[in-house]
Amino acid sequence: MRNPTVEEKAGRRSEVRGDRPRGRGWWRGLLWLLAFYSIVVLAMTFLETWFVYPIPPVESGDWHPAGLDFEEVWFTSADGTRLQGWFVERPQAKRAILYCHGNGEDISMNADIAAQLAQALDASVFLFDYRGYGHSEGTPSEAGCIADGLAAQRWLAERIGKQPRDIVVMGRSIGSGIATAVAAEQSARALVLINAFARLTDVAAHHYPWLPVRLMMTNQYDSVARIGHFAGPVFQCHGSADWIVPIAIGRELFDAAPTTHKQFVEFADRGHNDPEPTSFFRELADFLDGVDQEGETAGTIPDD
Repeated sequence: MRNPTVEEKAGRRSEVRGDRPRGRGWWRGLLWLLAFYSIVVLAMTFLETWFVYPIPPVESGDWHPAGLDFEEVWFTSADGTRLQGWFVERPQAKRAILYCHGNGEDISMNADIAAQLAQALDASVFLFDYRGYGHSEGTPSEAGCIADGLAAQRWLAERIGKQPRDIVVMGRSIGSGIATAVAAEQSARALVLINAFARLTDVAAHHYPWLPVRLMMTNQYDSVARIGHFAGPVFQCHGSADWIVPIAIGRELFDAAPTTHKQFVEFADRGHNDPEPTSFFRELADFLDGVDQEGETAGTIPDD
């Protein structure tokens, strides 16, 4: 009787255990990769609030800045959330400004710009902290922060005996999204945007192109859609060296503004968090003086 060859023995073993199809290892690797990616997406979803609102510790702020004469104000948002603000009043001021700060700061970090705005623009200035920031109560969200901005504009208008549409609304970085929403809903004397974005999801997609941020983010701040409802003057400035919010993303918002009375100022070699140069206050003062001279009455554009 003939002994089986090596090849025959191998064939019998293959029949017993069954050869695994080639490529099954690749599919297993792909499944592991997809599982890991899903975990990352899920983790980023849970961390969104932390990324969008990196609230500085209260202890790090200077809550009694020397040289700034202000009134500490407490007011409430539409849902009853208690908010803190600083009102820098200038006697017989030409105008009043509502300032919406960036996402990594609070009012205690904005004493300098408040003083500069008050002096350079002959303005009374109201700084306020969104919910969760500084001493304000609550937890930040897009809807909540916009509601806070609307309440702040109403408070300032009532304090100076004007209407919300008489207030200059100014926003920097994420504050530009809040300021645009405020102007679109309650109007404004003028809308001033510093290092603004078209949509917050555009900024996220720029930094995380491998994530489906437009589908997963709840804080979208679609300023392009909102600015279409504001008929008033728009002044916008941006640093050419801004790597956090690239200038092209800011220009998209400016182009979407329906008004013909608008101005875009580019500051060469300035980054996202660099302080505004002296020329900013000079050019903004000229712009607002022109708005006052023309006697424009801003409004909101209704939905079709």
